[in-house]
Amino acid sequence: MTRACLLLGLTIAAGALALTPATPEAQQSKNPTVKAGKGEKVCRVKLQYTGQVRTWVCQKDQPCCVWHEINYVKCGSTTFGCL
Repeated sequence: MTRACLLLGLTIAAGALALTPATPEAQQSKNPTVKAGKGEKVCRVKLQYTGQVRTWVCQKDQPCCVWHEINYVKCGSTTFGCL
């Protein structure tokens, strides 16, 4: 029973980590007047299912990543893209 509880706990923890933004630079805001600083860019998207406009700031070399199915946005990796 203890091994099953441990496995369940690890599975839940892994799921929670998968949902957190990979980069702390992904400054999400509901304010459409977000401005980028030096070496940054503004990412903006209208989510397909909710119609909500999301605006966030990423580093210039990072891709703007959007998953419409789960209403999630983030800054991607220069190496792995939006994985």
